[in-house]
Amino acid sequence: MICLLTGLALPMAAPAQGKYALVVHGGAGTLAPDRMSAEDVAATRAVLDQALDAGEQVLKSGGKAIDAVQAAIVVLEESPYFNAGKGAVFNAKGGHELDASIMDGADQNAGAVAGVTTVRNPILAARAVMDHSVHVMLAGEGAERFADTQPRLQRVDNHWFDTPLRQEQLELFLKKQQGQAGLSGPERWQVPVIDLDDPYIGTVGAVALDMDGHIAAGTSTGGMTGKQWGRIGDSPVIGAGTWADARCGISGTGWGEFYIRFNAARDICARVGYLGEPIAKAADHVILGVIPDAGGNGGAVGLDADGNIVMPFSTSGMNRGWLKSDGDRGTAIFR
Repeated sequence: MICLLTGLALPMAAPAQGKYALVVHGGAGTLAPDRMSAEDVAATRAVLDQALDAGEQVLKSGGKAIDAVQAAIVVLEESPYFNAGKGAVFNAKGGHELDASIMDGADQNAGAVAGVTTVRNPILAARAVMDHSVHVMLAGEGAERFADTQPRLQRVDNHWFDTPLRQEQLELFLKKQQGQAGLSGPERWQVPVIDLDDPYIGTVGAVALDMDGHIAAGTSTGGMTGKQWGRIGDSPVIGAGTWADARCGISGTGWGEFYIRFNAARDICARVGYLGEPIAKAADHVILGVIPDAGGNGGAVGLDADGNIVMPFSTSGMNRGWLKSDGDRGTAIFR
C-alpha cells in the first residue's frame, strides 16, 4: 500500500557535488601598499595560506564544511598578525575579551561565545556551545564556566594574548581619549575606537563548501581597541557577522555596530535566497552600499552552493585567501 502525503514539506539532502571551496579573511583595513613592509605582507599571506591548507585538508578528504571552517580559523587565531586569539586587541582596562561564532548551513545549527578571557581558541568554544549545549550564545563569566566543562578547550592566562603592537595601539588610543576629555556622554564616543587603516587590524573568518554541497561559516575577533562596558560587536552575533544556510555563507569584518544594525551577513544570504540574486550582487549591495551609506565600513567573504566566492570590502584592503577544488587559489591584501 502506498501512502501519499500532501501538504508536508520533507527535508531534502543537499546533492553530492564532488567539489569544494574555501574562502578566509584576516580582517578589513590595511595600510596602503607603500606603507606596509614587504616582510609584513609576506608573513600575512603565509598565514592565510596556512589557513587555506588546514581547511583544504578537511575538504579534500571528504570532510564537513563546519570542520574546515574551524580548522582554518584556529590557524588564524594562533597568528599575532590578526585580531583574534593571539594578537587580540586590548580593551580599555588593558585586558582581552574575545568573541566568536560558527554556523552549519546543513541544519542551521550555531554556537557563539562573547567576552571570553581565558579560552585560547574562541572558535573552538563557539563550536562546543553548538555541539554540547542547548544554547546558541554564552557570554562572559557564564561562557567561562561552560568552558570549564569542556576538557578539549585549552585555557590560558589573559596575558597570553598580549603582543607588543597591540600594547602600542592601546597606548595610542588612551592618548587620543585624553584629547577628548572635555567631551561628555555620547559625544566622547562618536569617534570610532578603532582605526581600520591599520596593517594588523583583523577579525578573522572562513566560509566553506564541502563535497556534499553543505556550507558553513565562522568568525572570531578581539573586538575594538579600547572597548568599554563589555562591548560586543557583530562577530559572535548570528546573522550579523556570521551566517550559513543551504544556499549561502558569509563571514563579516569591519565596524560591527553597523553589521549588527543591518543584520549584514543574513541580509546578503536572504537576498540570495528570497530574491534569487547572484551572491556577488547581494554582497556588493550590503557591503558596498548599505553599510557605507549608513556611515560604517568593512568587508566580508562568502560563497554560494555553486562555489562562487565573493570578497567585497570598502576599506583600503582586506586580508583574504581562497581556493577551489578545480585548482583556483590565491591570497591578497590590497585591491
